[in-house]
Amino acid sequence: MSKTQQYDLIIAGAGILGAASAWQYLQRRPGSKVLVIDKESQPASHQTGRNSGVVHAGVYYPPGSLKARYCREGLEQTKAFCQQENIAWLQCGKLIVATDSAEMSGLAALHSRSHENGLSPQWLDADELKKREPAVKGMAGIFIQETAITDYPGITRSMLTKFENAGGCIQFNREVNEITEREGNILVTCADGQSVAATQFLNCAGLMADRLIALQGLKTDFRILPFRGEYYQLPEKYNQIVNHLIYPVPDPQLPFLGVHLTRMIDGSVTVGPNAVLALAREGYSWSDVNLKDCWDSFTYKGFWPLAKRFWRSGFNEFQQSLRKSEYLKRVQKYCPQIQLEDLQPYRHGVRAQAVTDSGDLLHDFRFVQTHNSLHVGNAPSPAATSAIPIAKAVVEKLLG
Repeated sequence: MSKTQQYDLIIAGAGILGAASAWQYLQRRPGSKVLVIDKESQPASHQTGRNSGVVHAGVYYPPGSLKARYCREGLEQTKAFCQQENIAWLQCGKLIVATDSAEMSGLAALHSRSHENGLSPQWLDADELKKREPAVKGMAGIFIQETAITDYPGITRSMLTKFENAGGCIQFNREVNEITEREGNILVTCADGQSVAATQFLNCAGLMADRLIALQGLKTDFRILPFRGEYYQLPEKYNQIVNHLIYPVPDPQLPFLGVHLTRMIDGSVTVGPNAVLALAREGYSWSDVNLKDCWDSFTYKGFWPLAKRFWRSGFNEFQQSLRKSEYLKRVQKYCPQIQLEDLQPYRHGVRAQAVTDSGDLLHDFRFVQTHNSLHVGNAPSPAATSAIPIAKAVVEKLLG
């Protein structure tokens, strides 16, 4: 039997947060033995590689909160990283559009919050909105010039390359089956039966983060529920339909920003996402059904209070997922030019949404820590935007 390899740090998850943490750790502790493991065959396979590529500016988050601060820092640091590494970046700006009187108060609140978060929002009345975006219909809008789009999988690969060049090690197709902490050490056993050990363990597993916490025998008051975000792509003739990212005014009670038009980094335009409960942790279509995942979701005591509170929203999302014509209505509220045949297939994503035992949506970061382990239990949007400052904070916790 081969001897168990020993590391200073093992990181589970090769998404953008795991990659950023690995890179930052070796910047702080050069020469350390660090291993990144991931159950997939390549990095950024799930949330990182299946989002809309938006680099947020911090419009929505409470002033002074960690989310607001990390978002603003993340925007600047991500931009600098992309420029340094020659990764695609386009600062196209965002327009948040109110289409009726009910949304005007929400738009005004976002305008004020943007100022409080150090942004320079520009208020546009209906005429100014029409001049700036001829295809968009609305009563008013606010323009956030700082918002950008980028290539998050490219950023992740670049960070992992830097990590490897600094002496780090990456192993794919390594699914964690067991985590044991004892005598100042962490033993991680994978599905292939092989084990690795480390002084510290960092969980950046995203959709599977709570399951890795449970594998270590730790108790939490939350669970990850998977919400699928379904996207469509517009035909090439619509690549210039908008000049900016076009967002609706979101429901402030929900962590989802609504169906928006996104100018992708490849020049295409996508529509989405919605937010419908998925039938698998990695369920990217209705045909992706995992009975264990369904059982875990529907028997979780926090699910039913959540469902009771938001059943109308949930029903609407379900209906719009199954009927593309209903989905289209959400887009046509602000862009009536788009027709049913324009909604062409595109990749979907799944968001890891942490929900508490009492049925509350977790809107902020949640960490679970022991002497030798740190689990990122919840890293809510804008986690991709904020990956670099989050990673720096995570490394600080590890080095404590």
